[in-house]
Amino acid sequence: MCQGYEFGYDGAMDDDLTDRLLSGWDQARPDLEIGTFQVTARLSRVGAHLARRQEEVFGRFGLNRGEVGLLSALRISPTHQDSPTRLARGLMLSSAGITSRIDRLERRGLVRRLPDPNDRRGVIIELTDEGLAIVDSAVSANTASDRQLLGRLDAAEVTQLEQILRKLLSGLELSD
Repeated sequence: MCQGYEFGYDGAMDDDLTDRLLSGWDQARPDLEIGTFQVTARLSRVGAHLARRQEEVFGRFGLNRGEVGLLSALRISPTHQDSPTRLARGLMLSSAGITSRIDRLERRGLVRRLPDPNDRRGVIIELTDEGLAIVDSAVSANTASDRQLLGRLDAAEVTQLEQILRKLLSGLELSD
C-alpha cells in the first residue's frame, strides 16, 4: 500500500453504480458493445467526484478551484508573476474571465497588479506573500485528500493509472 493513505482495500471488486446503469444497455442493445462506455462513464463520474472534493477542500480556504488554478500558475512561476494574457491562455479563460478572477483575488490581497516594464499599457500579476501562503496550504490539503482518495490503490496501480491517463489525455489534447 502507498504510505500515508487513510484506508486500505481488500481487493474485492463489487459492482458499482455504472455497472448497474449500463447492464440494462447490454441487454437492450448488445450490438452497441458498450465496453468503452464502461470506461468513459467512470471517468466522467470520477471527474465529478474530484471536482466536488476539490471544491470542499479549497472552500476551507475561501477559494474555489478556478482561483486555486490562477494562484497555482503564479506560484510555480519562477518570479511568481505573469501577464493576464499568458494566465488566460494557460487556464483556458477568456480575457473577461481572467480579469474577474484577478479582480476577486486582488480584492482579497492574494495578488497585485504591477506595471509591465516591457509594455507601458500592460500589467503583470504578482502573487503576494499572503497569496503564496494560502495557495501552498490549499494545495497541501488537496494533496492529502488525493492520497486518501487513491488509498484503494497500491503504488504500482497509482503509477499504472497515471500512465494510462497521461496517454489518454495527451491524445485528447493533441486533437484540440
